[in-house]
Amino acid sequence: MSDLLDAVRAGASPAELLNCDLPTHYRAAYTRLDEIGIFEGETDKDVRRSIHVGDVEMPELAPDEVIVAVMSAAVNFNSVWTAIFEPMPTFYFLNKLGKKDRWGARHDQAFHQLGSDASGVVVRVGAGVRHFKVGDKVIVTPSAIDDQAPASQDDGVLAPDPIAWGFENNYGAFGEFCIAKATQLLKKPSHLSWEESAANMLCAGTAYRMLISRNGARMKMGDVVLVWGATGGLGSYAVQLVKNAGGIPVAVVSSEDKAELVRRQGCEHVINRAEVDFGDKGLSHPKGWRRLGEEIRRLVGEDPHIVFEYLGRETFGASVYVARRGGKIVTCGSSTGYRHEYDNRYLWMNVKSIVGSHGFNYQEAAETARLLDLGLLHPTLSKVYPLEQTGEAVRAVQTNNHIGKVGILFGATEEHQGIDDPAKRERLGENMINLYRQ
Repeated sequence: MSDLLDAVRAGASPAELLNCDLPTHYRAAYTRLDEIGIFEGETDKDVRRSIHVGDVEMPELAPDEVIVAVMSAAVNFNSVWTAIFEPMPTFYFLNKLGKKDRWGARHDQAFHQLGSDASGVVVRVGAGVRHFKVGDKVIVTPSAIDDQAPASQDDGVLAPDPIAWGFENNYGAFGEFCIAKATQLLKKPSHLSWEESAANMLCAGTAYRMLISRNGARMKMGDVVLVWGATGGLGSYAVQLVKNAGGIPVAVVSSEDKAELVRRQGCEHVINRAEVDFGDKGLSHPKGWRRLGEEIRRLVGEDPHIVFEYLGRETFGASVYVARRGGKIVTCGSSTGYRHEYDNRYLWMNVKSIVGSHGFNYQEAAETARLLDLGLLHPTLSKVYPLEQTGEAVRAVQTNNHIGKVGILFGATEEHQGIDDPAKRERLGENMINLYRQ
């Protein structure tokens, strides 16, 4: 047990935190270099076999970085990719980074501390950090960029070699401590607990860029937006953004329980895939696409201006088909497969657009965090695991045995800790904050 971590839990002052020794080792969840290939030839690549919990060595701190005592973290699908070593082992990224410079060399280890969303307390700052100090309560966002690259002054996502924290580098969210750039930090919302604060940024920020930002689909008031997987990590925030920005969300879900949940978020129009006959070949065939289009028009009377896409191979053909003439399909991922098939006639002859969107820049992160702090976005956290069960938490996401987001406690000893403004929480509504946990 670390004296420093104990001090953070006790609410120690900045001076008291600085007076505690930085531990040389700490507990973390990680994958191992020597286990690449353990799933070869297997159908069920169970991440519980490849995610380990144990001690790792505290790395040296770079001038533009901070050390955060992680109170809680959240699971994203990139942690599944890390743990099954696909589409390539993330140790390739660590090795590439290790060849870059002195600071990159720290990441090239025989272990990979994964995880891309966290909340916690800053316990050390590098010499070049200006806007954060020891004792600050923060959320850690996953976009780590080269802020000295010219392109990053236009849009951080365009900077060369952007890094998804905890996926393409080491010392990510899944540990009692993590290392992050100062430009990954934002102030923790005062009305949210540690696990609620940690659950949002990768998915909420990505959805914000896809839908609202000038770098995405540029949704406007009145736009009809089809949201695939509307109770998933990305979809659950997309529904909120569309609704609160004056759009008309049409949520696609896979069960009546999920349909009811998204209705409680304020989404009036819901398509339950389990109740619609898309034909023998489902959404892989034009017959299924036409049936989906009919269902959308039955609900809202028109075709969608925007299709919010991240499922990929399974749904992309349908997405291109159902978007209205001049509409947009905005995509940030391919959880069902990267090789998409669609009928290009429906794209070019109807002047539709495919918009690629990857992560978000620091300003977009700040705008998203502001919406969370104002209560215009709520967490969609559904279940929380302890550090020792990190593998179980990632497994839940791997098998889609979850809704919304899954959290993990690291420094926090139990759920509902870290709420600094209970009056604000009561005003914003406990029911909405905890909707997905109910």
